[in-house]
Amino acid sequence: MFLTISTTGTAERPATDLGFLLHKHPEKAQAFSTSYGTAHVLYPEADAERCTAALLLEVDPVALVRRGKGKGRGGAPDAALAQYVNDRPYAASSLLAVALSSVFSSAMRGVCTARPERAAEPLPLCIDVPSLPARGGPGLVRALFEPLGWTVSAEPVALDSEFPEWGDSRYVRLVLQSQALTLSAALRHLYVLLPVLDDAKHYWVSADEVDKLLRAGEGWLPGHPEQKLITSRFLSRRWSLTRQAMERLELVRLAETDDADVEEIDNAVAAETEEEEKPTPLAVQRRDAITAVLQETDAARVLDLGCGQGQLVQALLKDTRFTEIVGVDVSVRALTIASRRLKLDRMGERQAARVKLLQGSLAYTDTRLKGYDAAVLSEVIEHLDLPRLPALEYAVFGSARPRAVVVTTPNVEYNVRWESLPAGHVRHGDHRFEWTREEFRAWADAVAERHGYDVEFRPVGPDDPEVGPPTQMAVFLKKTEKTEKLDKAEKSEKEAKAA
Repeated sequence: MFLTISTTGTAERPATDLGFLLHKHPEKAQAFSTSYGTAHVLYPEADAERCTAALLLEVDPVALVRRGKGKGRGGAPDAALAQYVNDRPYAASSLLAVALSSVFSSAMRGVCTARPERAAEPLPLCIDVPSLPARGGPGLVRALFEPLGWTVSAEPVALDSEFPEWGDSRYVRLVLQSQALTLSAALRHLYVLLPVLDDAKHYWVSADEVDKLLRAGEGWLPGHPEQKLITSRFLSRRWSLTRQAMERLELVRLAETDDADVEEIDNAVAAETEEEEKPTPLAVQRRDAITAVLQETDAARVLDLGCGQGQLVQALLKDTRFTEIVGVDVSVRALTIASRRLKLDRMGERQAARVKLLQGSLAYTDTRLKGYDAAVLSEVIEHLDLPRLPALEYAVFGSARPRAVVVTTPNVEYNVRWESLPAGHVRHGDHRFEWTREEFRAWADAVAERHGYDVEFRPVGPDDPEVGPPTQMAVFLKKTEKTEKLDKAEKSEKEAKAA
């Protein structure tokens, strides 16, 4: 199987920089051993104006069969003869995707010490895959690549050129062109989408494949219109893994939302409230309110669940009464930004000992989150589909069980006070719902009842007499054993009187 990557350049920025980016010298032909054959890297052309790198993968069908994988979907072997006589040595598949990630691993990560500025820049790219299985036809090829910024040519390959009446095969010749993508992004697109179009993998798909998908799909998969199909096919239609990946991608959407957009809306709301003065932005009021609650509850060890880019963690670090602050988020990208915001690499030893950033999903229980004084869910719950809330509820209130939990969420009733917000719209495109005060109270009361907490409600921002505050807050405090016994006795007494 064969693939070429071409770029163009000028005398000042020669196309041969592609060799630096791929970490493969244009004047050498190199060979790399793989589990199923040999990968060759060579350059059919290489000068300042145009450079083409070719990846040729020679697949050993016997080695493929001896490893028990054959050609079947998800690694299941085919019939005896088909294991040896099939399209695997010729058509792009997960074999080629794995070779790409192995041979061009540094380029896929965007690492290039010799030309770091070129690695971060978009390049004029042309990628040619002469034989690509496309279960779904040229239409699906375009649906997968065009939303990513590619100009796509997917020409069907005839079953037999001498007998055109036989029609087209399921293979296409794929040519991708773009002026706006980095080489790293292009390689990650190919790594994910080649096996998706083939709808088969040459190896058994296990749980770590979810992490591979999220790493390669970072920055583009969460917003892709064909996200569900991509996820399902990449994971060989294993439902449990697909569901896990979809849930994590859902939370990534929140983390990858630029917090500046949210604060811009908050600032606009505050400005409309009082134009003559410069009021405190709502986002800052929210953090101040959360900090005040944590101080009231004497919390020293605090979890910021769904910490995003670390604004609240940064605010809490300024108060020395918080001895341990843990930010948790599903997005590695968001945690990287948070680390830069906090300057963790330059932080003093004593200060660094107070803060920790963890990658994790709030839809699953996590033993690392147990034993803390307080947990914060600030503007998080509205980014989940309603059917997923019970999973988050159990992970926080049922499993982690901190002494106090602070939850903030928008008050949809207040939206009518925002002239900049069209009627019927939620405050952010990723919000799956926004609750009225009554709906939020009903949910919080039920959660408190199920998990042994008392709950108190507080406004955040200006409390309008008609529609309430822009942000509503619930403060959950875990009941003591004595309080729980008294509550049960009182409940039993009321039931007896009612009977």
